Amino acid sequence: MKRVPAPRVAAKELRFLSTEHSGEVGALLLLPPGARCLLVLGHGAGAGMNHPFMEEMAQRLARRNMGTLRYQFPYMEQGKRPPDPAPVLQATVRSAVSVAAELGKGLPLLAGGKSMGGRMTSLAASEEALPGVQGLVFFGFPLHPAGKPGVERAKHLASVTAPMLFLQGTRDRLADLELLRPVCRALGSHATLEILQHADHSFQVLKRSGIDPEDVLERLADAVLTWQEEP
Repeated sequence: MKRVPAPRVAAKELRFLSTEHSGEVGALLLLPPGARCLLVLGHGAGAGMNHPFMEEMAQRLARRNMGTLRYQFPYMEQGKRPPDPAPVLQATVRSAVSVAAELGKGLPLLAGGKSMGGRMTSLAASEEALPGVQGLVFFGFPLHPAGKPGVERAKHLASVTAPMLFLQGTRDRLADLELLRPVCRALGSHATLEILQHADHSFQVLKRSGIDPEDVLERLADAVLTWQEEP
């Protein structure tokens, strides 16, 4: 049976100061009526807040009464490459969380992002807890560069005090599950690992897998909702 597209919710465009040096960046707030929480969502290294994956996740989370604040990192706002230095990215995360706290008006906050956006959020949280943030959500945590397995990028996670949700595909070339599973076990109750069969780092699945790409996105959104509901 052919799927009927779900109604889409328009996001509110806004801007905020990322850092004094880097200036303002754009953001998109999608806050459904009766929202249960607000997720501050950073983009990956190669695509900004308007990437189809970011838009699709925001829409699916909204249908589960979960709000999102997507935002640009300065280099993406300015159309530059490569990404900004880590301190600038982390400062932008903190600025976005601060803006979300004002916009959410008391809603529980989550923070994280796709790939680099999630990693920079975790680095910021490892240095000092993000005010009001009750948990971190990683859509494809980039544990290591493609073809260079290692766990150096995970060392700071032990200093994160908030619970963490790792959403990872079995075909993710930036996160060998044989390495990530022990990392999550070492974090104990602070870490939840949700594995998506046949999905790659972008959560794409091969046609021969027989899995509907829409089902992957739905499962991701369901996993965030279930995790957020846990006491």
